Amino acid sequence: MADSLRDCETVLAQAATMVRPLVRSRVHTLPPQVRHVAGLHFGWWTDDGTVLDAPAVSKGVRPALVLLACRAVGADPDAARAAAVAVELVHNASLLHDDVIDQDPLRRGRPALWAAKGVPAAILAGDALFFAAVQSLAGAPAADRTVPVLLAAVQALIEGEYLDTLMESGTDVREERAAEVAAGKTGALLACACELGAIVGGATEERAQLLHGFGRRLGIAYQCVDDVLDIWGEEPVTGKPALLDLRSRKVIIPVAAAMAGHTPQARSLRALYSGNGPLGEEEAARARDLIEQTGAREATLRRARRHTADALHLLDQAEPEPVAAR
Repeated sequence: MADSLRDCETVLAQAATMVRPLVRSRVHTLPPQVRHVAGLHFGWWTDDGTVLDAPAVSKGVRPALVLLACRAVGADPDAARAAAVAVELVHNASLLHDDVIDQDPLRRGRPALWAAKGVPAAILAGDALFFAAVQSLAGAPAADRTVPVLLAAVQALIEGEYLDTLMESGTDVREERAAEVAAGKTGALLACACELGAIVGGATEERAQLLHGFGRRLGIAYQCVDDVLDIWGEEPVTGKPALLDLRSRKVIIPVAAAMAGHTPQARSLRALYSGNGPLGEEEAARARDLIEQTGAREATLRRARRHTADALHLLDQAEPEPVAAR
């Protein structure tokens, strides 16, 4: 396990070295005011322009998957840098919009951009990053194949976000709907990352689609674990205050799984979520305990393990190069 974690950390560090400078260069092509607020989101500087030595950065899973997929089909990961930049920009654009919709005040342990600079600035910065992502691919080889893949992923992200709003409004809180949200909001971009890496690496359509399927299922598993951490994780790990999603009455996967039951705990949870406004600290803690008592925490982790197994099966079918498969 320790060796696997070290391998993951090494891969993420290598990907960051290859991609982050190019992300910054691409953001620097934006108009000055938009560039400034985008840099605030990335944690590159403060509002007064002071450059930060240790910016708050994402884990870089998505761009790393682009590079790994390229390597998996036998190509040099350097060929996938533009695609990795595009995926990272789309991811950050989606975070900016997601924070506005959810009214989450923090991102990576710092004030979210909408909270710091207002909703219009966050929306426009997100829009700018989406367009910058397309520009990154449009000027690179295989653009006729890669740009449509990226745009399809963005469309899936939008659909997933909309389905999420339906769940938040109480229109549809089924467990299956929560899984669809995960497939759209997380699975789609991880699938896109793997497919883009395969395409620019010269893979056949069949192999690219296998890696697409791998990424999609990996993304759903990733979201399941992330949702569990949102409820039971610690703030230094998650970068968010404990129980924030529960206080906001977000219907994430464990919540939907718990509500699907017919036990007294499930009924109590549905009643707790039926009100308006945020839950208090004690109410959120009670919601957490009710979710645990329904068995939804373990059910969500089982779902994660199942999707991980499916993902690995598709990866095996794609016959990756041994050094990338590790």
